[in-house]
Amino acid sequence: MDTAAQEPMLVNCVAYGPRGTRTITLDEIDEALKDPGTFVWVGLHEPDEPLLEKLQEEFGLHALAIEDAHCAHQRTKIEVYGESLFIVVHTAQMAEHKIEYGETHMFLGRNYLVTIRHGASLSYAPARRKCEASQELLALGPSYALYSVLDFIVDNYFPIIDTFRARLNELEHAILAGEFRQRTIVRLYELKKELVMLQLVVTPLQDVMSQLVRLYPGLIRDEVRPYFRDVGDHAQRVNEIAATLREMLTTAMDVNLALVGVAQNDVFKRIAGWGLLLTAPVTIASWYGMNFKDMPELETPYAYPTVFAITVTACVVLYRVLRRAKWL
Repeated sequence: MDTAAQEPMLVNCVAYGPRGTRTITLDEIDEALKDPGTFVWVGLHEPDEPLLEKLQEEFGLHALAIEDAHCAHQRTKIEVYGESLFIVVHTAQMAEHKIEYGETHMFLGRNYLVTIRHGASLSYAPARRKCEASQELLALGPSYALYSVLDFIVDNYFPIIDTFRARLNELEHAILAGEFRQRTIVRLYELKKELVMLQLVVTPLQDVMSQLVRLYPGLIRDEVRPYFRDVGDHAQRVNEIAATLREMLTTAMDVNLALVGVAQNDVFKRIAGWGLLLTAPVTIASWYGMNFKDMPELETPYAYPTVFAITVTACVVLYRVLRRAKWL
């Protein structure tokens, strides 16, 4: 049974502040936010409408953003709704040698962060533990928690890139080893298609990171901006590696087709060589098969062995010439 399907909609609801870290209920959010220096981090997994409406009520979220968060088919983007940000990023996981994509929708306010996971995505518990491990960084508020989630998402792209690189190396070895099979071309095409999809996911993320580095002074603390710049650099690196692998895939496909053409030419050369080799006996046999009455050499003693010897000699000479020319 799929474990993701068993995951509860409300994964966690935690308040961080001077009173320490404590788990609260959704009804306690309003009271927790009244404490100075406290922020609330709510983690959801594929929530239903009533749960989203409850969050909208607690945090005062915009209705359009809530509508987008309920629909898990959004593009990567960052939008401003009053004093909050609505951010959409795509997640990726390897499942049975194929990439499965999901989405994470995030609401960032001055004293709260809401993360909503849809589809293929890992739990953000490691990102949460990373924040909780450093009270000094946790004191930077929800913007640092947002960085931890985005950093976790981007870092999960790198194992996928490594898998693609390994697949490409495997296919290159198969091509250069002379395994000219249709399946090789199909795998090259599928890998290129997956790289294109990954680039479509990662490329707009760079713009999101750029905005988080430069804009939204009331929501993003200056101390956290270098961290977002680091995530942006990682996203750019993933994008550049994917672009390089696409170029190498295109080259590999061209090399594969060129080698197939060379192999076909070798086959045609061998066929032509054997056909030329058979020309000598066929010509001589057809010459003496014309049934003319006046063919003096037919009456010559030892005519048959002489013609046979000439035929064999011509075949041997042709064979050596064609062999030297690598046509046989």
